[in-house]
Amino acid sequence: MKRRDFLKTTAAATVGTALLGTGACTPSTSTPKPYKVGGEARMKMTFFPYELKLQHVFTVASYSRTTTPDVQLQIEYDGFVGYGEASMPPYLGQSVESVTAFLNKVDLSRFKDPFQMEDILEYVDSLSPGDGAAKAAIDIALHDLVGKLLGVPWFRLWGLNPDKCPNTTFTIGIDTADVVREKTRECADKFKILKVKVGLENDEEMIRTIREVTDLPLAVDANQGWTDKYKALDEICWLKEMGIVMVEQPMPKEMIDDVAWIRERSPLPIYADEAIQRLSDIPAIKGAYDGINIKLMKCTGMREAMKMATYARAEGMRVMLGCMTETSCATTAAAHLSPLCDFADLDGNLLISNDRFEGMTVVDGKITLPDRPGLGLIKL
Repeated sequence: MKRRDFLKTTAAATVGTALLGTGACTPSTSTPKPYKVGGEARMKMTFFPYELKLQHVFTVASYSRTTTPDVQLQIEYDGFVGYGEASMPPYLGQSVESVTAFLNKVDLSRFKDPFQMEDILEYVDSLSPGDGAAKAAIDIALHDLVGKLLGVPWFRLWGLNPDKCPNTTFTIGIDTADVVREKTRECADKFKILKVKVGLENDEEMIRTIREVTDLPLAVDANQGWTDKYKALDEICWLKEMGIVMVEQPMPKEMIDDVAWIRERSPLPIYADEAIQRLSDIPAIKGAYDGINIKLMKCTGMREAMKMATYARAEGMRVMLGCMTETSCATTAAAHLSPLCDFADLDGNLLISNDRFEGMTVVDGKITLPDRPGLGLIKL
């Protein structure tokens, strides 16, 4: 046996036996034996477009939609399959066409060993300066594949405690008062915290309408919808009185000085969303925001998301994990990082009617991780 393969097999066996304890996760039915890399196997990647169908019209400050374009992807290696996806809401500036064009450039067959994740993902990232969602699809599938080869869930490989998974918010989009009441009633008894989209003229109506139904803590996301810092601060102070616990992206990302002015005076923590995509963006916003919202579709996947969370913590910033409208594939990938975060907004799979997987679940409002190899997905 080659020394490299021996070390991988030994490490996997150690992880698989020492870390298979209890926790806030769905138990596995069996513990696969660690896989030994070798032979002439090569990775094969396939993908196809998949339109996500929302259960309700989804409205934010800048647009409304009933569907989200998506690309489903898988990487096969010696009988094992890793799943990934690219979700593309309008503001990302990506499309099914751009994602598939990028994926057609990628040649994974040049790599003999899927465990060489740094080399593989550096190669993928080098193919273009953008295409975050397409890169995330490959990153997610590769993590799923490697976890399956080792026979270990990713939260265990990272040494994270599933008991520390937070509650996830459930998002209520901008709508009429009657629809907002209906949406709130549907979810108020299933979650411990809700997220409300604001940023238009009916912000106070939205909050007051929700308060007619529930007194749950609320997070608000303005999606860059406020443009006057004085008015924004007044609204944040009012929101504090209404039981709101955090504010996400209050103003356009370009107005960083105004956001910093608000942050100095705000009674609520301010999180960056559109103002940040990747690790290299964090230094520029430090001091203007209390925390960052990490989304796999923006940052290119799990590998960079972990780096962003670690760096933000080192800088004294808070961490939030968010998502797009996604299947359980991508939301579960993000959920494996959730024990690291202060807030989680991982409800993208709950907003659609045509999920392809079973993965993370929400039990009494809390993220619950599947204790199965890789991402722990079950294909429906």
